[in-house]
Amino acid sequence: MTTALQPLLSTLENAFGGRLSTSQAVRDQHGRGEAHHATAAPDAVVMVRSTEEVAFVVRHCAEAGVPVIPYGAGTSLEGHLAAVRGGISVDLSQMDRVLRASAEDMDCTVQAGVTREALNAHLRDQGLFFPIDPGANASLGGMVSTRASGTNAVRYGTMREVTLSLTVVLPDGEVIRTASRARKSSAGYDLTRLFVGAEGTLGIVTEITLRLFGIPQAISAALCSFPDVESAVAAATMVTQFGIPVARMELMDRGLIEAVNQHAGLSLPVADTLAFEFHGTDAGVAEQAAVVAEIVNDFGALGFEAATDPEERSRLWKARHNAWYAVVGQRKGAVGWTSDVCVPVSELTGCIRHARDLLTDCPVPAVILGHVGDGNFHVVFAIDPDRPEEMAAVKRINAEMVARAIAVDGTCTGEHGVGMGKAPYLQQEYAPAALRLMAALKQAVDPRDIMNPGKILP
Repeated sequence: MTTALQPLLSTLENAFGGRLSTSQAVRDQHGRGEAHHATAAPDAVVMVRSTEEVAFVVRHCAEAGVPVIPYGAGTSLEGHLAAVRGGISVDLSQMDRVLRASAEDMDCTVQAGVTREALNAHLRDQGLFFPIDPGANASLGGMVSTRASGTNAVRYGTMREVTLSLTVVLPDGEVIRTASRARKSSAGYDLTRLFVGAEGTLGIVTEITLRLFGIPQAISAALCSFPDVESAVAAATMVTQFGIPVARMELMDRGLIEAVNQHAGLSLPVADTLAFEFHGTDAGVAEQAAVVAEIVNDFGALGFEAATDPEERSRLWKARHNAWYAVVGQRKGAVGWTSDVCVPVSELTGCIRHARDLLTDCPVPAVILGHVGDGNFHVVFAIDPDRPEEMAAVKRINAEMVARAIAVDGTCTGEHGVGMGKAPYLQQEYAPAALRLMAALKQAVDPRDIMNPGKILP
């Protein structure tokens, strides 16, 4: 324990009492996400309930030169939560209040610990919903910080598009609001976008103002099987190029379908599959589904199973939302490793074919899935963390997929963020001058490097 840490812990214990924990189990929980990255426990965890309490913690950590790592729901995948230099984990999960929701303005303001499912439960009676769905029941603060998206992004965009304003605690404990609630503004630098995707390296997001959408009059879902993954991706590309406003369009390869059938007790046809969801009026949804059915038939579709009943739609989407756990659960004691490349839609077929070829000699279970409507796809690997040869093989495969994506003007991460896992690839994706600018921004805002150190910048 450093000489600066003990006085800091005493100050925090006096202020927070039982909401400060130095328990090893609690610290370990807060030093890891859901993926393969090693646990790096913080020195202590503080449960906060307001912006003022976050500012208090950050201010005292800044004075002591002790790192601060924000924690939401613990669902991150790229080592974002690892306390690589120790420090204080600021747990925002008790900041779980919806502060206001306006049906007239179709926006809301929430504390950072509110989860997407809790927000939608709160909004349901007002005829509104929040569309960004990364699969996990992530906290909205975490979703802002990683610039998350997910299954609905092809129609509704990502956290970048739906975030109107943020309340942020800066590295010195000062509190700022990044923008007003206006739907557009030309006033000054776009501070909101500076913090969307900053992964807690520039400050801690404590409150978020978000765009909302009306619950569609009609929703229809469909599953469609194909003879091979290339046909499925080509069909998805054509649907995108036709401009059909699908809400969701997800690829699941046959390996994933087999895994989710076993994991969730389903009986879906074991084939490379596209899952669609259509939002709109009754007539609009019917028209979208009919046009998509025609398109997929041209690419050899083996069936087009549609459903409008909520329970049936839930059954169809259960496969996609169980993907991570279905794959990892195939091996006892396994952990997950997921790629996250995103490429121009025109390059998607070639990149997925390349990924499939790389998996031919993969020593661990691996499946391909993705938000093919916007060019984002994943390979989920189930690895034994005690077998370094498996880690090395998956690392090599992942590196080759990233190299291919960047070569076709894509990115190493479409939605999971950089954290520690993707940091080495930024040197491939950005020119040195761009990385120097990022480093200069970090230095200007956080000169002591106490905000989630070791993340994003290589």
